[in-house]
Amino acid sequence: MSKPDAKPAPADPEEETLLADNRKATFDYSIERRIEAGIALLGSEIKSVRAGRANLREGYARIERGEAWLYGVHIATLTEAGRDNHEPTRKRKLLLHRGELLLLAREAGQQGYTLVPIRLYLKHGVAKLELGLARGKRRYDKRQAIKERETRREVEAALKTRGRRA
Repeated sequence: MSKPDAKPAPADPEEETLLADNRKATFDYSIERRIEAGIALLGSEIKSVRAGRANLREGYARIERGEAWLYGVHIATLTEAGRDNHEPTRKRKLLLHRGELLLLAREAGQQGYTLVPIRLYLKHGVAKLELGLARGKRRYDKRQAIKERETRREVEAALKTRGRRA
Protein backbone atom coordinates (compact mmCIF):
# COMPACT_ATOMS: atom_id res chain seq x y z
CA MET A 1 0.00 0.00 0.00
CA SER A 2 1.46 3.37 -1.01
CA LYS A 3 1.60 6.43 1.15
CA PRO A 4 -0.98 9.10 0.35
CA ASP A 5 1.64 11.85 0.01
CA ALA A 6 4.08 9.77 -2.07
CA LYS A 7 5.45 11.51 -5.15
CA PRO A 8 4.71 9.91 -8.53
CA ALA A 9 7.62 8.31 -10.36
CA PRO A 10 9.22 10.54 -13.02
CA ALA A 11 7.93 9.95 -16.54
CA ASP A 12 11.42 9.56 -18.00
CA PRO A 13 13.66 7.07 -16.14
CA GLU A 14 16.80 8.83 -17.43
CA GLU A 15 15.61 12.20 -16.11
CA GLU A 16 18.35 14.48 -14.85
CA THR A 17 17.69 17.58 -12.78
CA LEU A 18 20.44 20.19 -13.04
CA LEU A 19 21.30 21.61 -9.61
CA ALA A 20 24.45 23.64 -10.24
CA ASP A 21 26.50 24.54 -13.29
CA ASN A 22 30.10 25.74 -13.71
CA ARG A 23 29.96 27.72 -16.96
CA LYS A 24 33.25 29.44 -16.18
CA ALA A 25 35.06 26.07 -16.37
CA THR A 26 34.43 25.77 -20.11
CA PHE A 27 35.71 29.32 -20.60
CA ASP A 28 38.86 28.95 -18.47
CA TYR A 29 39.70 25.36 -19.44
CA SER A 30 39.57 23.16 -22.50
CA ILE A 31 37.76 20.03 -21.31
CA GLU A 32 39.33 16.91 -22.80
CA ARG A 33 37.35 14.19 -21.01
CA ARG A 34 34.13 14.17 -19.00
CA ILE A 35 33.40 11.62 -16.29
CA GLU A 36 30.32 11.12 -14.13
CA ALA A 37 31.02 10.59 -10.44
CA GLY A 38 28.81 10.08 -7.43
CA ILE A 39 29.30 12.44 -4.52
CA ALA A 40 29.01 11.59 -0.82
CA LEU A 41 26.90 14.27 0.86
CA LEU A 42 25.49 14.72 4.35
CA GLY A 43 21.75 15.09 4.90
CA SER A 44 21.83 18.86 5.30
CA GLU A 45 24.05 19.13 2.20
CA ILE A 46 21.70 17.22 -0.10
CA LYS A 47 18.77 19.31 1.12
CA SER A 48 20.72 22.49 0.40
CA VAL A 49 21.82 21.21 -3.01
CA ARG A 50 18.23 20.31 -3.95
CA ALA A 51 17.27 23.86 -3.02
CA GLY A 52 19.85 25.08 -5.58
CA ARG A 53 22.31 26.51 -3.06
CA ALA A 54 25.58 25.08 -4.42
CA ASN A 55 28.44 26.89 -6.16
CA LEU A 56 30.99 24.94 -8.24
CA ARG A 57 33.01 27.93 -9.46
CA GLU A 58 36.04 27.60 -7.15
CA GLY A 59 35.95 23.81 -7.05
CA TYR A 60 38.58 21.29 -8.10
CA ALA A 61 39.20 17.59 -7.50
CA ARG A 62 42.30 15.68 -6.44
CA ILE A 63 43.17 12.03 -6.22
CA GLU A 64 44.87 11.19 -2.93
CA ARG A 65 45.77 7.71 -1.71
CA GLY A 66 43.56 6.05 -4.30
CA GLU A 67 40.47 8.15 -3.51
CA ALA A 68 38.99 11.15 -5.31
CA TRP A 69 38.15 14.26 -3.26
CA LEU A 70 36.32 17.43 -4.21
CA TYR A 71 37.63 20.71 -2.77
CA GLY A 72 36.41 24.29 -2.83
CA VAL A 73 32.76 23.64 -3.71
CA HIS A 74 30.50 25.82 -1.60
CA ILE A 75 27.23 24.27 -0.42
CA ALA A 76 25.31 26.76 1.72
CA THR A 77 24.25 25.77 5.23
CA LEU A 78 20.62 25.20 6.14
CA THR A 79 19.08 27.27 8.89
CA GLU A 80 16.74 24.37 9.72
CA ALA A 81 19.64 21.97 10.39
CA GLY A 82 20.65 23.68 13.64
CA ARG A 83 23.71 22.18 15.30
CA ASP A 84 23.84 19.28 12.82
CA ASN A 85 24.77 21.63 10.00
CA HIS A 86 27.73 21.01 7.68
CA GLU A 87 30.80 23.11 6.92
CA PRO A 88 30.10 24.91 3.60
CA THR A 89 33.46 24.25 1.90
CA ARG A 90 34.51 20.94 3.42
CA LYS A 91 36.17 18.35 1.20
CA ARG A 92 33.75 15.76 -0.17
CA LYS A 93 34.45 12.24 -1.37
CA LEU A 94 33.79 11.39 -5.00
CA LEU A 95 32.56 7.90 -5.82
CA LEU A 96 34.26 6.38 -8.86
CA HIS A 97 35.11 2.90 -10.09
CA ARG A 98 38.70 1.82 -9.53
CA GLY A 99 39.48 1.84 -13.27
CA GLU A 100 38.20 5.40 -13.60
CA LEU A 101 40.26 6.44 -10.58
CA LEU A 102 43.45 4.95 -12.03
CA LEU A 103 42.81 6.57 -15.40
CA LEU A 104 42.14 9.98 -13.84
CA ALA A 105 45.17 9.71 -11.56
CA ARG A 106 47.41 8.96 -14.53
CA GLU A 107 45.99 11.68 -16.79
CA ALA A 108 45.55 14.39 -14.14
CA GLY A 109 49.11 13.80 -12.95
CA GLN A 110 50.47 15.08 -16.25
CA GLN A 111 51.78 18.63 -16.44
CA GLY A 112 49.07 21.24 -16.98
CA TYR A 113 46.01 19.04 -16.32
CA THR A 114 43.48 19.38 -13.53
CA LEU A 115 40.09 17.99 -12.56
CA VAL A 116 37.27 20.56 -12.46
CA PRO A 117 33.59 20.09 -11.60
CA ILE A 118 31.39 20.99 -14.57
CA ARG A 119 27.87 20.38 -13.30
CA LEU A 120 26.02 18.91 -10.34
CA TYR A 121 22.75 17.12 -11.00
CA LEU A 122 20.30 14.52 -9.72
CA LYS A 123 19.97 11.27 -11.65
CA HIS A 124 17.33 8.84 -10.39
CA GLY A 125 17.26 10.86 -7.17
CA VAL A 126 21.01 10.46 -6.56
CA ALA A 127 23.45 13.40 -6.62
CA LYS A 128 26.01 13.12 -9.42
CA LEU A 129 28.89 15.36 -10.41
CA GLU A 130 30.28 15.70 -13.91
CA LEU A 131 34.05 16.02 -13.67
CA GLY A 132 36.18 17.31 -16.49
CA LEU A 133 39.81 16.49 -17.15
CA ALA A 134 40.89 19.96 -18.19
CA ARG A 135 43.87 21.90 -19.42
CA GLY A 136 44.04 25.63 -18.70
CA LYS A 137 43.51 27.99 -21.61
CA ARG A 138 45.88 30.82 -22.38
CA ARG A 139 44.57 34.37 -22.74
CA TYR A 140 44.71 34.22 -26.57
CA ASP A 141 42.67 30.96 -26.50
CA LYS A 142 39.97 32.78 -24.53
CA ARG A 143 39.96 35.67 -27.01
CA GLN A 144 39.62 33.19 -29.87
CA ALA A 145 36.66 31.51 -28.13
CA ILE A 146 34.95 34.91 -27.71
CA LYS A 147 35.55 35.74 -31.37
CA GLU A 148 34.10 32.39 -32.51
CA ARG A 149 31.04 32.88 -30.33
CA GLU A 150 30.44 36.39 -31.70
CA THR A 151 30.76 35.23 -35.32
CA ARG A 152 28.35 32.37 -34.64
CA ARG A 153 25.84 34.85 -33.20
CA GLU A 154 26.23 37.19 -36.19
CA VAL A 155 25.66 34.34 -38.64
CA GLU A 156 22.58 33.16 -36.76
CA ALA A 157 21.21 36.72 -36.66
CA ALA A 158 21.84 37.16 -40.41
CA LEU A 159 20.07 33.87 -41.17
CA LYS A 160 17.18 34.84 -38.93
CA THR A 161 16.67 38.21 -40.68
CA ARG A 162 17.09 36.58 -44.11
CA GLY A 163 14.39 34.05 -43.22
CA ARG A 164 11.98 36.87 -42.32
CA ARG A 165 12.39 38.59 -45.68
CA ALA A 166 11.60 35.47 -47.70
